[in-house]
Amino acid sequence: MLLILKKIHRLLYFLSILFFFVISFPILYFLAKNPKKHYNSIVWFRKWISLLGSYFVGIRYKVTYEEPIDWSKNYIICPNHTSILDITALTYLCPRPFSFIGKVELLKNPVTRIFFKTIDIPVKRESKISSFKAFKRATELLKEGKSLVIFPEGKIDDHYPPTLHKFKPGAFRMAMDNNSPILPVVIHNASAILWDDGGQFGSRPGCIKITVLKPIETDPNVSTAYSSIEQEVYEKMNKVWQEGSLL
Repeated sequence: MLLILKKIHRLLYFLSILFFFVISFPILYFLAKNPKKHYNSIVWFRKWISLLGSYFVGIRYKVTYEEPIDWSKNYIICPNHTSILDITALTYLCPRPFSFIGKVELLKNPVTRIFFKTIDIPVKRESKISSFKAFKRATELLKEGKSLVIFPEGKIDDHYPPTLHKFKPGAFRMAMDNNSPILPVVIHNASAILWDDGGQFGSRPGCIKITVLKPIETDPNVSTAYSSIEQEVYEKMNKVWQEGSLL
């Protein structure tokens, strides 16, 4: 019976997202004709479609900071990834415009397609050409003062409960090459509310807890291996992740 209720809640969540997307679509369609000019507006719509869609079914967000964040800077934001709700958690967290780098399959989703055709960056991981184009576009956005969200694990864990898996190097190479600080973000319990896309266990109302760690500066003039920064970020995030599992 509980699983049935959670499946119903998941359906209501997707219908809620779809509702707010549909009523916003005419304006988004207009803005998408010139995404460079209307970048900030498209980001704004993405934020409020996702937030209103989750609020409507009782999903909330709470953020804790290791130290205050200077949001006048742009960052490469590195969160763990266990749920499609992570996307909404990031839109809730970030007060400034940013772009996601995500799998090319998101171009097939009727809701995410318009964002990955305009402000976000799709990448086909097994394609070197696609990866190069994504890296080039990401560098352009960083130079324009935008932040980027890259999930360093690369995908959501196939098993429940999820763990923090080994990171891929792309985010850390990009940070080093562009002298961009890395902002580690731990999303603690999104998987307990809606794991992956909710297809197996459904979803439920609840409060998603987010911890933002101290930014890690990068300096291209210092001879530091990508792998050492990658390991540093992983260890700090994993420590907070393990502590959060006790909450």
